[in-house]
Amino acid sequence: MKHILFLASGNSRRFGENKLLHVLDGKPLYRHGLDMLAELTREREDCTLTVVSRYAVVRAGAQALGVRAVDSPESEKGLSYTIRAGLDALTLQDGDFIVFVVADQPYLTAETVARLMDAAGPGVRMARVVFGERRGNPNLFCAALVSDLRALEGDEGGRELLRGADCVLVQAGSERELYDVDTVSDLNG
Repeated sequence: MKHILFLASGNSRRFGENKLLHVLDGKPLYRHGLDMLAELTREREDCTLTVVSRYAVVRAGAQALGVRAVDSPESEKGLSYTIRAGLDALTLQDGDFIVFVVADQPYLTAETVARLMDAAGPGVRMARVVFGERRGNPNLFCAALVSDLRALEGDEGGRELLRGADCVLVQAGSERELYDVDTVSDLNG
């Protein structure tokens, strides 16, 4: 089973306000990824979707779509706290995988996420989406790496783990899919 954790708890310090609620093309930024993932998980029987957010409005938006949502009250301390809150919500078995998708990539496609999930299998420890040489999100980890993920601290994500030689690289459909929104000016990109 693949368990998608949609991480929607960022501090938006560089943006100046909660970027996840900023309207882009007619809907809040976080809804672009959430809507895509909700549809993808309805079409596949091999995955679950959990939204991890400290924002009640984001959790309510997920629940309105029938998606499980969990609170991440310590996320202001950094990404590692959001990751742990998501992991705490999962019941994992040997052979399972965790897929981390960030909520500020509005152009990520279901096809790319599906290719990433399809990379999971025996002998695969981790995988990440790339375009050419550019590495980005989302990322996938086998359940055996949960203790390493739980050991992350502060605003640290799984980047160091993903530098391992055993990381499978999955090509995105376009470079635009890796684009994430950090500042207001990024919305024009």
